Amino acid sequence: METLGGTRLAQLFKERQSELLGEWVTQQYAIASRRGGVAEVQLRNQFAQFVELVCAALESSDRVAFKTPTWDEVRSFLAEVSSARARQGFTPVETAMFVFSLKEPLFARLRGELVANPALLAELSWTISTLFDAMGLYTTEVFQTSREQVIVRQQQELLELSTPVVQLWDGILALPLIGTLDSARTQVVMESLLQKIVETGAAIAIIDITGVPTVDTLVAQHLLKTVAAARLMGADCIISGIRPQIAQTIVHLGVNLQNVITKATIADAFIVALNRTGKSVAGAIMPAEAPGAPGSLRGNQFAGD
Repeated sequence: METLGGTRLAQLFKERQSELLGEWVTQQYAIASRRGGVAEVQLRNQFAQFVELVCAALESSDRVAFKTPTWDEVRSFLAEVSSARARQGFTPVETAMFVFSLKEPLFARLRGELVANPALLAELSWTISTLFDAMGLYTTEVFQTSREQVIVRQQQELLELSTPVVQLWDGILALPLIGTLDSARTQVVMESLLQKIVETGAAIAIIDITGVPTVDTLVAQHLLKTVAAARLMGADCIISGIRPQIAQTIVHLGVNLQNVITKATIADAFIVALNRTGKSVAGAIMPAEAPGAPGSLRGNQFAGD
């Protein structure tokens, strides 16, 4: 929306900048201090830069239209401030107040100067209201976009952290899954597992689903895709964590896992993996009455065949 009075408002900004700064910083510092990370000197610098850019845009034409190229630098500055505040934990309202905090001081100065000219007062008040509303809404739009980008990035990082691939033994990997297994997470799981297979040359990968709350057709399909991808890389998969409820569900769904080794626990799966890679577990507990007896094994020892 286009309004009039740009040059008059630019003059008002310049003549009353010190007074406006004082009131604006007071409100902004009260907000920023709750969030931390924004010092008063930084607020003063932001205000000075904001006023300079706004004045330049107002002086270019008496007609005020925020969406025109004249206001490109103002929009760029507001976008930078909004994105920074989104990362610092400000709310959308607190971010919009960067702009709205100036409306009341401006109205007060206008009323004092134009009390004898109500027509001009009404016109400039409308211009201020329209302009600052547009700028405030713009900061909110940028804030929401920036916040969504932060959330998406955090979700991606959580996905990567929640799918660690651990090397249990030479040639044996373990991938413990916790939580729901959807398409997006399956992609991360598959990429992580395949990359680790390439790095280690592992022949066996144990996919443990003890922490997966439910298994439906979609989850089973995701598991089979991961198994198939690992086989293409030369590694066989063992699925562990098959609880009675999950076994019943898989049978009920008719999911074919005949070509996949499944075990109830990751310990059982690990023993199978050791055997398939030519390793064995030997153990004998030393009798209590004969401590230090020769030829006995203390605890468990891994031995290659």
